[in-house]
Amino acid sequence: MMGHTHALTGAIAWLGVAPPLAALPLLTESSRFVETGVMVNALTPAEFVAGALVCAGAAMLPDLDHPSATIAQTFGPVTWALSKGVNWLAGGHRNATHSLLFAAAAGFGAHYLANTHPIGRDVLVVLLIGLALRAIGIGVPGKKVASAMVNVALTAGLFLVFRSDGVGYAWLGVAVAMGCLVHVVGDCCTEKGCPVLWPMKQRWLLPWKIGIKTGRAFEQKFLAPVLSVVVLGLVYWRFLLV
Repeated sequence: MMGHTHALTGAIAWLGVAPPLAALPLLTESSRFVETGVMVNALTPAEFVAGALVCAGAAMLPDLDHPSATIAQTFGPVTWALSKGVNWLAGGHRNATHSLLFAAAAGFGAHYLANTHPIGRDVLVVLLIGLALRAIGIGVPGKKVASAMVNVALTAGLFLVFRSDGVGYAWLGVAVAMGCLVHVVGDCCTEKGCPVLWPMKQRWLLPWKIGIKTGRAFEQKFLAPVLSVVVLGLVYWRFLLV
């Protein structure tokens, strides 16, 4: 699937399951009173938005193994060089990074940073926000350098807004793992499938074998608009509840 499809499904996954996840211990750093006067764990509106962007960006991470993918173009030469290295380590496109093992490792790594290394955590959050913005089309068409500059400016602005709103990142590991997992599930809907149980080489397709062809008319003219509407609907719904 294309980058915008992965990013949109990542945002949908977060917006759909974040509220019940917020009730779990250790996944939130904030709380509020419900109508009954009981104090419960809760995500702030800013954390909902930050989580949606982070999960959308994390849904791009498995494609770090593809130097021509959207993720490799996000921050110019920096992400391109990183992608080349990941491609070599992963054994090519749709191998190690398109697996449950990678999703779990990415989630645990993000959780570790969130709890022990504030600077590393902030760098990761900035990277993921930038990936999300790039994937959904933020930039200047046909201008790679200008697109990278716009992305950097918007990413920095959003990060500063989240910091000023006191956004906590106890949920970071869950959002990253969720985004990576959504990517794998999405690619299992395509005709090539994924090595879900890597290092086993068997490629998995969903049982009904949807066989979506990446980048074709169905994905660009139907699936992407539908997913966009779902994201907007979930944002509207969630903000009525928080």
